[in-house]
Amino acid sequence: MKKTIGILGGMGPEATAYLFELIIKNTKAEKDQEHIPVIIYSNPKVPPRTDAIFKTAPSPVPYLLEGFRILQQAGADFIVMPCVTAHYFYPEVAAQDNFPLLNMLDETLLWVQRQIPGLKKAGLVSSTGTVKSKLFHDTFEGAGIEVIAPNDGEQAKVMDAIFGKHGIKGAFLEGESKKIIINTAEALIQRGAEAIIAGCTEVPLVLKNKDIAVPLVEPLQIIAEACIVKAGYELRYEQDRPC
Repeated sequence: MKKTIGILGGMGPEATAYLFELIIKNTKAEKDQEHIPVIIYSNPKVPPRTDAIFKTAPSPVPYLLEGFRILQQAGADFIVMPCVTAHYFYPEVAAQDNFPLLNMLDETLLWVQRQIPGLKKAGLVSSTGTVKSKLFHDTFEGAGIEVIAPNDGEQAKVMDAIFGKHGIKGAFLEGESKKIIINTAEALIQRGAEAIIAGCTEVPLVLKNKDIAVPLVEPLQIIAEACIVKAGYELRYEQDRPC
């Protein structure tokens, strides 16, 4: 049975557009009518998730609940959130609305276990909220994979690269922001990381496989493929899937 994908976006808008693009590019389709129905609700007014984790901003839960309900009413069969840090609040959302969510963290772990068997240590490049809340740490370490994060100084630079005046969220995808993200990934590799997790959905906008010497684990690519399969469609890259 074919299903309609609901994307709860706006966190941020560019990551939302990138997920939609990945769904289109990775669906096996030769004409418009063979693509997947997708409903996007992009609300950039959701309070900053990292700040909310540290209690310096309002909770995003009411906004997430509103988005869930809008997508349900519009006809979505399941929902995906192209924001890793927003998953921190999902248990609270699920307590009030148990509509199906395709969990980016769980799908990323499943992909890693299939595609990088034997992985023991992964480096995490993400927002501070994702680091401090240990979203990836808890998910991966339960499967025997150690997750290492940047030191405090490096993490401050990552946050500036993502959220700063000339950061990725401001659509600055070249220059200093890109350099900081790549340098951080390389520092983690030097400390033993055998793969790098693009743990914020803005990171893969500037960090690509060709930039580093170990596999890049890209949750947006992974969740796009998972959405296609869950919706009942075929992947374009069934034999040669991007890693």
